[in-house]
Amino acid sequence: METESLLHGDCLIVRVRGELDHHQADQFRQTVDQGLDDQRVNRLVLNLEGLSFMDSSGIGLILGRFKRVQQKQGQMAICGVTEAVSKVLEISGVPRVIPFMRNEKEALQKTARGINPKRRMR
Repeated sequence: METESLLHGDCLIVRVRGELDHHQADQFRQTVDQGLDDQRVNRLVLNLEGLSFMDSSGIGLILGRFKRVQQKQGQMAICGVTEAVSKVLEISGVPRVIPFMRNEKEALQKTARGINPKRRMR
């Protein structure tokens, strides 16, 4: 798994490529948490367009980061979800909690304005 982190104002964008499973869980957690520890950051966008596989440990990590963002009174969105990863996230109920957006631009716009989780876009 590879990650790329970018800071866009008060938003941390994390692009994930490869496979996210229990073997890469600590690396993913450290990358995102380090970015969220920045006092300026209160929004998180996870770009999963390069993610080819994710297991239940990835789901737990995503939900854990969502909780951290909520504690900061922030917003989070997921974008670029592939069909294979989407199925795993749908089964686990993640889209009912964290909205899915088409791309980073849309995710940045929506998190800046605040998101109604019941209205997610695909």
